[in-house]
Amino acid sequence: MKIGIIGAGNIGGNLTRRLTAIGHEVAVANSRASETLADLAAETGASNVALGSVAAGADLVIVTIPERAIPLLPAGLFDGLGADAPIVDTGNYYPGRDGRIAEIEDGMTESRWVSRQLGRPVVKVFNTVYAHNLLDRPQAAGTPGRMAIPLAGDHDAAKGVVSRLVDEMGFDPVDAGTIDESWRQQPGSPVYAADLDADGVRAALATAGPERPKDFRA
Repeated sequence: MKIGIIGAGNIGGNLTRRLTAIGHEVAVANSRASETLADLAAETGASNVALGSVAAGADLVIVTIPERAIPLLPAGLFDGLGADAPIVDTGNYYPGRDGRIAEIEDGMTESRWVSRQLGRPVVKVFNTVYAHNLLDRPQAAGTPGRMAIPLAGDHDAAKGVVSRLVDEMGFDPVDAGTIDESWRQQPGSPVYAADLDADGVRAALATAGPERPKDFRA
């Protein structure tokens, strides 16, 4: 697939490394000049591109930037993206970093808020994992104890594309429901940063509650 990645922090950088390693064509961009990503591009074979062109013609786009930066993305960023191309949201709301976002504080799920800012549906995934696990923990399908990653979204076709990608990357995908149910994988939930296998992820999702823990509220 042709994959665009917006953001090259810990998660974005390691997604670039893993996805290029398994043969995908990756273009990566950030809010600064594309030259700032030259080292990552040289290391991985990805293309470092201007932010305004990262989504053009992509089969899938991954948005992996702080919540506070979501509203700052340029208008029309996804105009060159096909209507059926999934947009992945890896983000988490951390008030200490992002400032207070009233809608999320009032109960809107993080990825519903992101979707409204972007004007496009999103699939929430990779928000529960430590970045190093993207490189350290891939295993072949069927391996006992294979690490699992939950994902949530409103559109089955998009979730199917993302689930297949997660599996190809070396992890078991677990459907966590709709975007409005994605509180099950928000910071502080039982599945967050827990590094579980598929049965463990399903059990953790089942025991989650919608209330944000006080450590993750403004």
